Amino acid sequence: MEPMRDVVIVGGGTAGWMAAAALAKTLGATHRVTLIESEEIGTVGVGESTIPPIILFNKLLGINEDEFVRETNATFKLGIEFVDWARLGHTYFHNFGLLGADLHTGISFIHYWMRWMRSGGDPDQLRFSSEAQAAREMKFGRAQMTRASGTQPNINYAFQFDASTYAAYLRRYSERRGVVRKEGRIVDVRQNGGSGFVEAVEMQDGSVVRGDFFIDCSGFRGLLIEGAFQAGFEDWSHWLPNNRAAAVPAERMPTITPYTKAQAREAGWQWRIPLQHRTGNGYVYCDSFISDDEAARLLVERLEGKALADPKTLRFKAGRRRKSWIKNVLALGLSSGFLEPLESTSIHLVQAGLTKFLDLFPHRNCDPILIDLYNREMAFQYETIRDFIIAHYKVTEREDTEFWKYCKHMSVPDTLNAKLELFRTRAEVKPQNGDLFSEVSWFAVLYGQGIVPAGYHPLADAMPEDELNLKLARIRAAIKERVDGLPSHREFIASCCASEALVAAE
Repeated sequence: MEPMRDVVIVGGGTAGWMAAAALAKTLGATHRVTLIESEEIGTVGVGESTIPPIILFNKLLGINEDEFVRETNATFKLGIEFVDWARLGHTYFHNFGLLGADLHTGISFIHYWMRWMRSGGDPDQLRFSSEAQAAREMKFGRAQMTRASGTQPNINYAFQFDASTYAAYLRRYSERRGVVRKEGRIVDVRQNGGSGFVEAVEMQDGSVVRGDFFIDCSGFRGLLIEGAFQAGFEDWSHWLPNNRAAAVPAERMPTITPYTKAQAREAGWQWRIPLQHRTGNGYVYCDSFISDDEAARLLVERLEGKALADPKTLRFKAGRRRKSWIKNVLALGLSSGFLEPLESTSIHLVQAGLTKFLDLFPHRNCDPILIDLYNREMAFQYETIRDFIIAHYKVTEREDTEFWKYCKHMSVPDTLNAKLELFRTRAEVKPQNGDLFSEVSWFAVLYGQGIVPAGYHPLADAMPEDELNLKLARIRAAIKERVDGLPSHREFIASCCASEALVAAE
């Protein structure tokens, strides 16, 4: 039961500095935290899009949200717009937050909406989402007071920000709280001959950094988790074939949208992330269906503004380490695994890993029971997110290119097949406890991609028709009142959290 005192983080970037910030906040002065990074080793610093759980991470750190938005050139995000995924010319929206409201009957609002829609109601379910309606009208706001209803529920949101400025922001936060940053390259790893635990890392300058516990944020190479422990890698590229991304910044958009755009392309998809000072763009693709040069050329040609740099090509493979925690080494971020950024889950997986690690925070001996529990729970996180992303490719009418023909007809995991069959039958997928994506998210994507369920939960028929119509009308009226009272996204940012770059541009 000897306590752990020295924690060493190997690698900076988003994952490294998120770990440093969380440890500095929660461990306080009882532990020493050192982060090693090299300016010579670049990080994947493109536009970054997130999902609502990041709000909890910010609350854990106790940071001021307006300051955070200003310093990272961030904008607010209410969901993701998907273009051309089900078929060319088709658009749908994956909204954050609830759909409708809890009718306190034990079943989801979705079933009541399905009943209403099949009886002639509006097939646009997003009219029952405050977030989707606000996104359509380019509006945003936090909770506010109204004379009629008092405090209204918060709009569910996340952020779109510059990953490099986010890492820099967390670095300043961490160093103010005692984290020590050491510049340099690691050239060797020392392990205990008996236990196999990592005892220290040797630096290029000859110095040695010792620690009781090491967090591997060294990126795809996994310097410790793979280099020292050969954790192994579970390859999911047969389900998620995209293995490249061409990324390029462009001029700031005239209208800063409160959502991320993902447009399906001939061999993958293209992202657009609007920030206060510029727009992040990228083409995620599979090099078996398009060359790197062609993907970069098409990306630049399709930009909505002038490119601010030459495209940068990133290489990756979808999958995860077979174990994220071995002995006294924990892998976070790209060291732990990679799922393409289609649903903005990269930062969440870092956050989830940190949260579970702090919950299971070990003594110096690192109890194997805690390690096994962590590895099982993180495997579940990766696999359920994996299935959700695969569904975007599998559920499509498209066969117009070889890439989409492959995706439409590929086999998928049994866990995903079960969800698809249940959804086709009665509009639900029954996520397990701990699933990141709720019934609302699954409905947004599967219905948006073209699956119209054959039925719905039979208990939805128990409510009298007049009562159902009245409840739905009240919900829509409340959503309209909520959205009508919001400022534009641009006005909200200008009022409290405009960055220096945006102020200068105005």
